[in-house]
Amino acid sequence: MALLSDLLNTLPDGEVSQVIIGLHWTAVVTEGEDNRRCGLATTSRLSHEHHSEPDVHDAGQLETSTGLGLTGFAQSDSPIMRSVGVAAINALLPAPIQNVVDTNAEEVIASHGFEKRVVLVGRFPFIHRLRKRVGELNILELYPNPWELPPSAAQDVIPTADVVAITGMTLINHSLENLLKLCSPHSRVIVLGPSTPLSPILFDYGVDLICGSVVTAIDPVLRAVRQGANFRQVHQSGVRLISMARENEPVC
Repeated sequence: MALLSDLLNTLPDGEVSQVIIGLHWTAVVTEGEDNRRCGLATTSRLSHEHHSEPDVHDAGQLETSTGLGLTGFAQSDSPIMRSVGVAAINALLPAPIQNVVDTNAEEVIASHGFEKRVVLVGRFPFIHRLRKRVGELNILELYPNPWELPPSAAQDVIPTADVVAITGMTLINHSLENLLKLCSPHSRVIVLGPSTPLSPILFDYGVDLICGSVVTAIDPVLRAVRQGANFRQVHQSGVRLISMARENEPVC
């Protein structure tokens, strides 16, 4: 997990004021010098097995931690605590100001994937529209539908793709680095989704474009997360969708 370690080493610290583990999204709010920020991450699904061990060992005490203390959970063995860790990373990262465009991942993938072979890792709501806008689209999903491919197909389809778009959820489940290693040096590599850290560290690992989000209305977003909102509802509550590119790389 070199990428995660490098990412953690770049972060400032901050006081944690809120941690919310919602049905679909996890949110962490940190307070710095005149700066209140909220980071999001997908709430990693838990098994439905009944057992005596708690899913969140420090439940009720997470807000007594520092921001950097929470980010360490990104390397945890617990899926739900990894979500907390990645949300904390996103809360501590400063908002990017260079090579940034207000646009969403669908537009970025469609622009770079026009008449090209695209592999999308993760199921997104824009798939049916995107299929009409690119040359060829293969979807890799952990629990695939009949028109999708299983994770085992990654080694066959990713190396030959012109564009590879990978969900930021792979940072939470620790599969991102292995997927990046499969990408051809000639492919355009995109990491997307609200879990994705808006950090140039990703460019050091072969990523060309990052499509993520910045929470602009913290309290309305927290209310939505707390009440089980999906991302469309969270977005409408106060999230800005942005895309950033490595130096000399066009966003769209």
